[in-house]
Amino acid sequence: MKVGFAFGDHIKTEKITRRHYEEHARLLRIRWYLLPVILIITGIILFITLFSVQIVQGNYYQQLSDSNRIRTQVIPAQRGIIFDRNGNPLVYNMPGFQLVEHCSPGDTQKCTTKPLSRDAALALLAKGDKHVQVDSLREYPYNVILSHVLGYVGQISRIELASGQYAGYQPDAWVGKSGIEQEYEQELHGQNGKALIEVNALGQKVRSLGQTDPIPGHNITLTIDLKLQKAVYQAAKGIKKGAIIVSKPDGEILAMVSKPTFDPNLFTMDTSYKPASESAYKSVSAILDDTKNHPLLNRAIGGVYPPGSTFKIVSAATGLQEHIIDQHYKVKDTGVLRIGKFSFANWLWTDYHRLEPHPLNVVTALARSNDIFFYKLAAKITVNRLSAFALKMGLGAPTAIDLPGEASGIVPTTQWKQKVLGQPWYLGDTYDYGIGQGYLLTTPLQVNTWTQIIANNGTFDAPHLLMTSHPIVREKNLLDAKTVDLIRQGMIEACNPGGVGWPLFNYTVKNPNLKIDGKNITQVSSVSSALRHVVIACKTGTAQQGNATALPHAWMTLFAPAYKPQIVVTVLVESAGEGSNVAGPIEKQILNAYFGQ
Repeated sequence: MKVGFAFGDHIKTEKITRRHYEEHARLLRIRWYLLPVILIITGIILFITLFSVQIVQGNYYQQLSDSNRIRTQVIPAQRGIIFDRNGNPLVYNMPGFQLVEHCSPGDTQKCTTKPLSRDAALALLAKGDKHVQVDSLREYPYNVILSHVLGYVGQISRIELASGQYAGYQPDAWVGKSGIEQEYEQELHGQNGKALIEVNALGQKVRSLGQTDPIPGHNITLTIDLKLQKAVYQAAKGIKKGAIIVSKPDGEILAMVSKPTFDPNLFTMDTSYKPASESAYKSVSAILDDTKNHPLLNRAIGGVYPPGSTFKIVSAATGLQEHIIDQHYKVKDTGVLRIGKFSFANWLWTDYHRLEPHPLNVVTALARSNDIFFYKLAAKITVNRLSAFALKMGLGAPTAIDLPGEASGIVPTTQWKQKVLGQPWYLGDTYDYGIGQGYLLTTPLQVNTWTQIIANNGTFDAPHLLMTSHPIVREKNLLDAKTVDLIRQGMIEACNPGGVGWPLFNYTVKNPNLKIDGKNITQVSSVSSALRHVVIACKTGTAQQGNATALPHAWMTLFAPAYKPQIVVTVLVESAGEGSNVAGPIEKQILNAYFGQ
């Protein structure tokens, strides 16, 4: 029996079993302590989280909860109404529907709206669509007739929102985009109201919590005369491109038309709207895509053109007021002035190969629109002196009329030509300048403005559209009485036999209510006692432009009655022919509308 060997095996086996038991016991002890630790750590995390939610971020989550439960609805303010001088509304606010399209989270500037027809809105509402809102849509009842004066509204852009000019505006607000709507946006817009409502988990209204009523925009009154505006638009029927301005001598704009025109309702009404039959454009895209005719351009204030012979009023005013010439200064008509190989001709010589039979003074030169006289007068004045006085009469800078988009035009000087063109000024440039050609560019409003100055006895009143109680005086006594009298007389003779404004020779109108004073209004000897002769002061212009084959721009500007003016009328027709032939008949239609019964 081998006891020693068996005992040794027993000891070895016992050691292995004991070690295994000890390791198992140690693992059990670790697990026993691990579970409480995990529970404690989890409890601490839960406590910290609850503390953060309830205490640290309590206000935030309370506001978040309220925003899900309490909603704010914007109540749009009614836009102010625009009236003409006689109290006629020129725009309406019509009830309508708009679809508020989705706003991206965190970016309120991506909200957009579009007008909906009644049927489309009702169909969406029936489906439970919550993005349809009732709003007021801007309607322009006189569409194409007043489009450039009133302008139109459209949804605010990101650039406008970021500009700071529209503080407090909603990202889906509609604002003025052009014309009076843009110029007086702050007055017309008003202040939106708010309604607080409580909703349930389904977004359904539970109750109303309060409301702040909207404040409507201010109504404004314009100097525009709606009846006359319609008549002026009718007179402009045949104009493809051009502008007409009718004003009072104190700067009030009575009518303004720019062609081509457009229907502003296309920008504001829903797709069911039928455009005005007179509009050449049946959609917004058609308006925006016409880069040849630019229908959105208000040519009355934003188009720049050589003024042609209408500028001879400014040349004459400069020469007289600066005492460079007087009523005795005379020039003999030679038909042509030559400078080296260049020739500068008078229209009478060019068209009829005739010369004026007698030397011309400033009155007869204006009446006959003689180029030779004004070539020599401009040379006598000199270019920079002529330009300095032209600036005083409203050229070369905006007149500051209360409409956006006004152009400055160009009043050239010797320095201007050298800087812009890199060329010296020549005598021939001065000749062209004296008759309103060459580098000179003006707007129709500027032509109307210098005509106003003559009609207003030398005082420069700023043109404006908002009705005010007093004229806005830019400069008093810019011209003295003697200067005004001589220019007025030349313009009167231009509209009488022997002058150039033939459509207005011996102008008469049927209206027995016109008071006869023997100077401005006189009786016409005829079988009708209702006929009246109205004395007109006018100046025509035929402005060359483009190449030799291009038709000139046709101009005419006038005021009437001549000695006690009530209106100033300026007509421009682009690329149409001679001023007297084209613009003259249009002026006559406007005078008939104003002075007739």
